[in-house]
Amino acid sequence: MSTPSGFTEACEAFAGVGVDVEAALVSMANYAISIHCWQGDDVRGFEHDGAALGGGLAVTGSYPGAARTPDELRTDAAKALDLIPGRHRFSLHAIYAETDGKKVERDSLGPEHFARWVDWAGRRGIGLDFNPTFFAHRFAASGMTLAHADAGVREFWIEHAKACRRIGASFGRALGSACVTNVWVPDGMKDTPADRRGPRERLLSSLDAALAEPIDRSFQRDCVEPKLFGIGSESYVVGSHEFYLGYAAARGIMLCLDAGHYHPTEGIADKISATLPWVEGILLHVSRGVRWDSDHVVTLTDDLREIAGEGVRAGERVRFGLDYFDASINRVAAWVIGSRALLKAILIALLSPRERLQAAESAGDFTERLALQETARMLPFGVVWEEHCRRTGVPDEAGWLSEVRRYERDELSRRG
Repeated sequence: MSTPSGFTEACEAFAGVGVDVEAALVSMANYAISIHCWQGDDVRGFEHDGAALGGGLAVTGSYPGAARTPDELRTDAAKALDLIPGRHRFSLHAIYAETDGKKVERDSLGPEHFARWVDWAGRRGIGLDFNPTFFAHRFAASGMTLAHADAGVREFWIEHAKACRRIGASFGRALGSACVTNVWVPDGMKDTPADRRGPRERLLSSLDAALAEPIDRSFQRDCVEPKLFGIGSESYVVGSHEFYLGYAAARGIMLCLDAGHYHPTEGIADKISATLPWVEGILLHVSRGVRWDSDHVVTLTDDLREIAGEGVRAGERVRFGLDYFDASINRVAAWVIGSRALLKAILIALLSPRERLQAAESAGDFTERLALQETARMLPFGVVWEEHCRRTGVPDEAGWLSEVRRYERDELSRRG
């Protein structure tokens, strides 16, 4: 694949506003997106015990070809990764354990149940991230887990969280890259609660118990994820933004900001710089909510550009991840579209004339700042993206979909 037409002219255009395109392309290697496994099989996992998804989660669509086995999911993910420029990470949920047909309760899961995932990641040279699964289980049917009024139920989920932290640490040791173990619980109520404080005190106590075991942060990083509301928890969510921001700040751990977990008109971009001074780091779960936390495939929207811009400016303490699930389209394509969209937004941020913008702002010249922001929107980032794809050996925008169609014909269509 030759250098795309117009690349030299694009470099000159960016140089005109003080941007070094070559430096931006080199910097792209620093951004490893944590790509979520659950897009590939509609959040089913491999327990196969018939429990409803629950937790306010809903996957819509019936496009054929969903992964049915761990090997199929790994094959699908590998195909997607081959079409996404750069080297990235893969994020697993606990329900993706491989127990060889044996019933293993979630509080008894261990690193051995993810050994094949580690082998696969090692062969690809990528890191793994992890998520305890606090839904689709008989002990989550009430809508409460770590905040449950029954001490026995809470203890089960505490032990599950402990097991998942150890599993995450095993990923970090084996792969040489710290695993972020992200805790999200669906706990909440459909209608107005009589007691808001009690469940939060129980959640606080449960989290402290779950995170009590010291684990080397070079192997495993703890993270908590808030939410505004969910289906079945419209009126009250125990783990709200305020609760988890306070908890992450007090305990010195990471905070996850999910783009779909806030009011539909509320973006998370501004929250990055507002929360980062108080927490160990931030994990971004980049999603696209449409009227609710509907987890649509990420596209190159203004919201995404703002999130990427703030994330890039914040530096290495911010990790980028994806969280969506769409069963109405080809699932491999969904991975590729969302990942490439986020990477485009990151590249646009790296190509922003930040030094000139900041200089204008520092000088109080807000006219130049606004004018330059508008000029930057018109710069030819598309041809730079094509060059990034060329240099990383993946198909350009005109070519990747035909690869997915070929894969669909040769592999996905056989799944019935």
